[in-house]
Amino acid sequence: MNKTSLSVLLLGLILALLASITLAITLGSVDVLPGTVWGIALSQVPIAGEWVHVDWTRAEQTIIWDIRTPRVLLAAIVGAGLSVVGVAIQSLVRNSLADPYILGVSSGASVGATLVILFGAFSMYGQYALSMGAFLGSLFSILMIFSLSRMGCQNSTVRLLMAGIAVSAILSAITSLIIFSAPNEHGIRSVLFWMSGSLAGAKWEYLTIPSLIVLLCLVVLLAHYRSLNAMLMGEESASTLGVNTVRFRKLLLVISALLTGFIVAISGAIGFVGLMMPHIVRVMVGSDHRRVLPVSALLGANFLIWADAFARLSFAPEELPIGIITALCGGPFFIWLMLRSSYYSFGGGGR
Repeated sequence: MNKTSLSVLLLGLILALLASITLAITLGSVDVLPGTVWGIALSQVPIAGEWVHVDWTRAEQTIIWDIRTPRVLLAAIVGAGLSVVGVAIQSLVRNSLADPYILGVSSGASVGATLVILFGAFSMYGQYALSMGAFLGSLFSILMIFSLSRMGCQNSTVRLLMAGIAVSAILSAITSLIIFSAPNEHGIRSVLFWMSGSLAGAKWEYLTIPSLIVLLCLVVLLAHYRSLNAMLMGEESASTLGVNTVRFRKLLLVISALLTGFIVAISGAIGFVGLMMPHIVRVMVGSDHRRVLPVSALLGANFLIWADAFARLSFAPEELPIGIITALCGGPFFIWLMLRSSYYSFGGGGR
């Protein structure tokens, strides 16, 4: 894919993202026109708001601005973050089926978040207690994985993957034990719903930190796209090309822990997005991470906006956990992928 085609693709995905955000906000128990959505959004801008003619009710403004808009934006942020962390981890382990769940990072985040929800841990951090608990849990798990992978003075991708699977199993068992010993039934239901993934608790004050973290990690990874491409060819080849593989692997582990911790804290466990989006994007644009990273982020944002819209509307007024929707999409996708006669090159630098 040349630069012109990539620019057209990125522009198309950005326009699709704006259209998805607008349409998803209009959908719900109260019908709203797209023009009203943009009118309410512009009315919140300090100078431009003075020129907007207000032709909507106070109730419509509350529904659009305080309830639906933060939820749809949070879906875009989480979708982009899950896609980016999926790209990073697949490059780290050179396995196109890897994601934060296989490495045990999300399991560590779940332990921290479950302690906060059920027992009020880290209450000194106030509204950021859940994010802090999930981040510390993911950081603890990533340090365990990294320490175990280096035992015996060996440090290979295979040992890293095996350590991740073992840590994931242990931390999942600890999460189940915490839920089993929870003091109240309401808390258990809340945790089980949260573990299936939900964006129902989205608020404006929850968007700033996750969006900055997703953007920061995306910029850092784009700045190291040559190292990511080199890692796909193997650690020996990457070292030959001048990549400090030990230091770069540490950087990827920290980025994965940071992204996974904050995303799990605000949305729960949402699977398959970090697996599907990199697959689809590599089929479209090849394996060059200068292209894969931004396209994956935009595609993941679009996908999760519509997955969340389907989750909240399909059985209204009841709401499905969004993890069910992503799993229903992810399973058939991989069956289709296995049955395909052709396949893209993972690590070959092209299609």
